[in-house]
Amino acid sequence: MKRILLFAALASTLGILPANAERISNPVAVFSGLDKITGRIISFDVYIDETVQFGALQVTPRVCYSRPPTEAPLTDAFVEVDEITLDRKVRRIFGGWMFAASPGLHAVDHAVYDVWLADCKQSSEVAPPSQR
Repeated sequence: MKRILLFAALASTLGILPANAERISNPVAVFSGLDKITGRIISFDVYIDETVQFGALQVTPRVCYSRPPTEAPLTDAFVEVDEITLDRKVRRIFGGWMFAASPGLHAVDHAVYDVWLADCKQSSEVAPPSQR
């Protein structure tokens, strides 16, 4: 065991092992949403800390990370999703990490709507909340 740790430390120092790339913090999260009633899938951009309504769901990304293009794509976001109930109450149904590479792993699976992370990006055609 000591030999493995020594080798890993030496290899890392000599640059033999690949370095972990820094995460890139993005101002825009891209989601896909499925309306199970109509069967329509739409894509929508949401700025970090902005809340966008998709059907009865309110989606709020808190952070959205990606990796440099030279690295394996690992896109993840911390997201909060609230449901507006029929009696107009807001109920948190999801709060956690979503991973674009595994949308089924941590997607919101609602009775009528599904929402999952598709990507993160630096800009959007949608105007930022401060410019609306």
